[in-house]
Amino acid sequence: MAAIVPARPPFDIRIADTIETVPASQWNRLCAGNPFLRHEFLAALERNACLGEAYGWYPRHLLARDTAGRLVGAMPMYLKTNSYGEFVFDWSWARAYGRSGLDYYPKLVVAVPYNPVPGPRLLALDAPDATRIRAQMIEQAIDYAREHRYSGLHWLFTPPGETGLLRERGLMLRRDCQFHWYNNDYRDFADFLATLVSRKRKKLRRERRRVAEQGITLHILHGDQADEALWRQVHRLYRDTFERKAGIPTLSLGFFRELGRSLGRRVVLVRAEHRGRTVACAVNLRGDDALYGRFWGCERSFHSLHFETCYYQGIEYCIRHGLGRFEPGAQGEHKIARGFLPVTTWSAHWIAHGGFRQLLADYCRREQAVMARECEALTALSPYRHGSLPPAWQGTDPHPGLPGQAGGREPWR
Repeated sequence: MAAIVPARPPFDIRIADTIETVPASQWNRLCAGNPFLRHEFLAALERNACLGEAYGWYPRHLLARDTAGRLVGAMPMYLKTNSYGEFVFDWSWARAYGRSGLDYYPKLVVAVPYNPVPGPRLLALDAPDATRIRAQMIEQAIDYAREHRYSGLHWLFTPPGETGLLRERGLMLRRDCQFHWYNNDYRDFADFLATLVSRKRKKLRRERRRVAEQGITLHILHGDQADEALWRQVHRLYRDTFERKAGIPTLSLGFFRELGRSLGRRVVLVRAEHRGRTVACAVNLRGDDALYGRFWGCERSFHSLHFETCYYQGIEYCIRHGLGRFEPGAQGEHKIARGFLPVTTWSAHWIAHGGFRQLLADYCRREQAVMARECEALTALSPYRHGSLPPAWQGTDPHPGLPGQAGGREPWR
């Protein structure tokens, strides 16, 4: 069922409570090779009980069509009744609202559920009026949030161009840091190791050797090569690992099965086998020029197995297949010693309440300064030899000109 949002010509804007109102071919034209934004991924979440009341994610996708009815823009938007699975942490904001007798939930987020992957959020056809489409979607989404009295609207893990556009529209920005690996046209893993300082190079070799000495073998499979038995093993490992760490395993067996069927070669599994038994598995997704590490599970502790399964096998895969970078997920300063470098990530926030909007704008300014210093300090821990940093890495702030609260407009009132 779709709700109509009053739109400024020439675009018709609607809010849909399921992505299945849109043909996959139309949606996928907009998402520029990012596997998490593909119709297949988002639909698999909806169809396999990964969203809804149990987890507090309700689809409210924004769809923009031109006068001919063609889909020209879209946003993967969700109504949220908690902050779980977002990775841009605002629990303290919710507590502050509660202490003031206000409701922080429900709110709206534009994001990929459970996945802290930077990428497009304002999806639009590559056309001369793409910027105008994106700007109108921002304004219409905020109008929708205001009309329904939601506490705020949050765009998470936005790319540089969209972050700048959101800032120009008056949204406040939050800054964080992830760790990504960049391919410098390495011939093989040994060629990559040669760019590291000696002590780090020895450490990586020792960790890989430890895994082999425990009798563990690693196997790479793609989604279309995984059978029912393997998906059951993958889901068991994923679920058990979450439960051991007091997490919530939101992804169902049906989701993994469907992902393998629908995305096929874009799903990259790293399976660890010990004495004929699958003891660990990492689930990665492959984009046009990047590998994304996502879900991991292990049935018991093996020395260095996490590093091998989640990092080194992924690096080797990128080198072998000519992928430009490897994004293994959020957080984890231990990744730096293994060749991953700090990269700035951004999110943009509209807050309905005038008083809290001003307070949180000040909070975001101070947080940006802290994170900038932290990224600079983390960069100093680089394991690369002098002159060996991958050229594709843009340093600690690949979003020049973005620090600060807002651009040339007043924050939304």
